[in-house]
Amino acid sequence: VQLQASGGGLVQSGGSLRLSCAASGRTVDNYVVGWFRQVPGNEREFVAAITWAGSLTSYADSVNGRFTISRDNAKNTVNLHMDSLKSEDTAVYYCAAKPQWLRLTTPGEYDFWGQGTQVTVSS
Repeated sequence: VQLQASGGGLVQSGGSLRLSCAASGRTVDNYVVGWFRQVPGNEREFVAAITWAGSLTSYADSVNGRFTISRDNAKNTVNLHMDSLKSEDTAVYYCAAKPQWLRLTTPGEYDFWGQGTQVTVSS
């Protein structure tokens, strides 16, 4: 599975951005796709996850109610819509895939990773 993350950029506090994770290669119908973020010096942090074939979702407390993860099966893409952005959301965002809906918040449990996309929220 190859993952390609895109959509990052610079936005003012309170603004919105949409990140996309495009999948290619092996079929991802049975995979879970997660979004993580990382700032220099910190560990990679779980943001949200979704099942590709189903509709289960999970969010970190810090983004719950502000971020929405969704899938577009026709485009083989998982999107992360981010609203009410705060300066503390500034990070490099990564998408990743794993086969099971278990241990979603652990980066080491994910088998495939996309390259990161930078999100910068200015105050």
